[in-house]
Amino acid sequence: MKILMVLTSHSELGNTGHKTGFWLEEFAAPYYTFKDAGAEIVLASPLGGQPPLDPKSALDDFQTELTHRFNQDPEAQKELANTVKLDTVKAEDFDAVFYPGGHGPLWDLTNSTDSIQLIEAFTAANKPTGFVCHAPGVLRHVKAANGEPLVKGRNVTGFTNGEEADVQLTDIVPFLIEDEFIRLGANYHKAQNWLPNVVTDGKLITGQNPASSAPVAEALLKLLS
Repeated sequence: MKILMVLTSHSELGNTGHKTGFWLEEFAAPYYTFKDAGAEIVLASPLGGQPPLDPKSALDDFQTELTHRFNQDPEAQKELANTVKLDTVKAEDFDAVFYPGGHGPLWDLTNSTDSIQLIEAFTAANKPTGFVCHAPGVLRHVKAANGEPLVKGRNVTGFTNGEEADVQLTDIVPFLIEDEFIRLGANYHKAQNWLPNVVTDGKLITGQNPASSAPVAEALLKLLS
């Protein structure tokens, strides 16, 4: 079982002067969920090398058992520091793909031709694809085989308008996932802000927020079994 994890290379939070990137918990929880299930994991990002960590996700308030495990795991840290370039990976070499969130993906992965083509290839091969929190936003320009938006008519979730308002970034992000999915014709489902919510539609799995990251990974493993 070989799983690709795709992380952002984008570090600027719009024009705020603040930093963003990937969210630590949304990487650590799936990473160890997959690793403990015996999966071989490959980490990729558009630029390769060390992906930028959203500094807020390193604050004490957002630490979990699995983020602590990562912070004490030199081998995992080395893997993360040496992600391969996204344009070097192929869907045919993997059984599934998983995208951790953080605000970074809204800027780079959403508009990355490499990412779009990769997701389309996984989908065409009927392989599981998982996205959590802001990562479902990378589906914005992904097309189904019929040329329609991949999410059109599909059951999906992702970071809600209410959650974006809670973190006071509604006017900073390039688009709101909830609004965009509805515009694209998706069947968008949301739970109460910050509660775990995972939506599976065929081989497409989306999670609403950080609390959904381990459950999305578990749902992906279930499809692989």
